[in-house]
Amino acid sequence: MRIIVIGASGTIGKAVAEELGKTHEIIRAGRNGADVKVDITSIDSLKNMYKQTGKVDAVVSATGSAYFGPLSELTPELNETAIESKLKGQINAVLVGMDYVNDGGSFTLTTGILMDDPILKGASAAMANGGVKAFVKAAAIEMPRGIRINSVSPNVVQESWHKYSGLFPGFDPVPVSRVALAFKKSVEGAQTGQNYEVY
Repeated sequence: MRIIVIGASGTIGKAVAEELGKTHEIIRAGRNGADVKVDITSIDSLKNMYKQTGKVDAVVSATGSAYFGPLSELTPELNETAIESKLKGQINAVLVGMDYVNDGGSFTLTTGILMDDPILKGASAAMANGGVKAFVKAAAIEMPRGIRINSVSPNVVQESWHKYSGLFPGFDPVPVSRVALAFKKSVEGAQTGQNYEVY
């Protein structure tokens, strides 16, 4: 299969690209250090990415930013980071990419543990995660040409624990290799409308 991995230079994206790259052709997409440059907050950038890649069998989104901070300091402007990137950016990757995915292909988006297990300072990220999950579940029943759509909801990964441990007291981080397997399950499996939790 030809697979686009958006966010392939990130901790999770890199692991996903390596896992899927064992048996598939990977096109690494991201803001830098990739085969194709893309900014998921820009519809024009997404269109240009798909024009460059042409037809593919699967699209994986392992990207999306969000603001972390106290709810009392969360302004509409700061909340837009998660809306434009994690929520709309990933959804637009599907909407713009629909015609570029082959029959029977798939999209896999990224949500996260915060929508189910909230933390202080994580309301904006939880909102975006929940929105993506709901979109995936609803879109699955309308996807054309046998195209499947799922999401992966990872816990904090061990490889990033040194950066985020202060935000996630009492959480048990998971190895990024386990998260990558959930993406593999989505891409190579047959299910649709699922949110694979890696907790």
